[in-house]
Amino acid sequence: MNSDFIKYQAQTSPYPLGMEVSYAKGSYIYDTNNKRYLDFVAGVSACTLGHQHPRVNQAIKDQLDKYSHVMVYGEYSQSPAVEYCKLLASLLPAPLDKTYLVNSGTEAIEGALKLAKRVTGRSQLISCHNAYHGNTMGSMSVMGCEERKQAFRPLLPDINFITFNNEADLEKITTKTAGILLETIQGGAGFIQPENNFLTKVRQRCTEVGALLILDEIQPGFGRTGKLFGFQNYDIVPDIVVMGKGMGGGMPVGAFTASTAMMDLLTHNPKLGHITTFGGHPVIASACLATLQELTETNLMEVALEKEKLFRTLLVHPLIQEIRGKGLMLAAMTKSEDITNEVILRCQDRGLILFWLLFESCAIRITPPLTISEEEIREGCSILIDVMNEVALQQEKITKK
Repeated sequence: MNSDFIKYQAQTSPYPLGMEVSYAKGSYIYDTNNKRYLDFVAGVSACTLGHQHPRVNQAIKDQLDKYSHVMVYGEYSQSPAVEYCKLLASLLPAPLDKTYLVNSGTEAIEGALKLAKRVTGRSQLISCHNAYHGNTMGSMSVMGCEERKQAFRPLLPDINFITFNNEADLEKITTKTAGILLETIQGGAGFIQPENNFLTKVRQRCTEVGALLILDEIQPGFGRTGKLFGFQNYDIVPDIVVMGKGMGGGMPVGAFTASTAMMDLLTHNPKLGHITTFGGHPVIASACLATLQELTETNLMEVALEKEKLFRTLLVHPLIQEIRGKGLMLAAMTKSEDITNEVILRCQDRGLILFWLLFESCAIRITPPLTISEEEIREGCSILIDVMNEVALQQEKITKK
């Protein structure tokens, strides 16, 4: 299968990991040789409830027996999407009460950027250095890494960048700014959390100059940080919140939420200000609803913080300089890119799935399903520490030579 994978399916890197997947269940993925891999990545934070969660699967099957796609977004009233948006509104602080459902996180970012310009009548957008918000043209325009953008220029004009947690940079948010887009916790940059009330200060500055605060919750959202959304840890409310990844329990989806007054501007001047064919797809919305219900009817979000403590207790090793992040959005930082690469690849051979972060080459991604058990955490951390012992011993031998 791998040879056909390389031959017929477009690749994103020269050397993909190439696991031949047979099936997945709970916290494990199985290859075509029936080898079991403990999943510490969850499809890059997407499989909130693990693999093949019965509640999500049943919701999908039930909806398939009723109807699938029937009309482009926003025309017909379809129960799964309506119920989902209503539940989401009840869980979000005012005035975040109306949601636009799309197909991915990057599409949700595109919609949020358009909405900020429509609301304010301004053109300038601000993002952060080392920010990642997706890979379509608008999202790429606010990506804070020129190396990844230069081959695709020209991109959107009138984009400015600040440094995350740099209070002095907030002066760049002015009456010309339509919106500032921030990851609540910077993902690709290394799971960097806001410090010294940074988000509060951004919120204040936006209010002062009439700019919109857009928070990218695509990765922190849906319980990964112990709250439904990461911003709820910092006692602020954005003007627009963007979501994706974990909201669908492994199904492809994204959304952006704002006030009714803002969202209704997409209906006129021009009419159809934002459109999507498959947004709010009933099967996907059913999976989203089941995922959100499971999160809010159980203690999975609260115990994410207890599981974080367990990870921090177990992952103590000379090769680990620090553990960054919050809840089950963690990164083990090593001393070098070479160590990180060696550890991740060796762990996969040993049956533990880890992964990289986009811009921080020393980080080992640890973003397991929220449903992962304490026993599974101990199992995976034991493999990780064993592998680090092997790598440390190898380095010691090289040094002696």
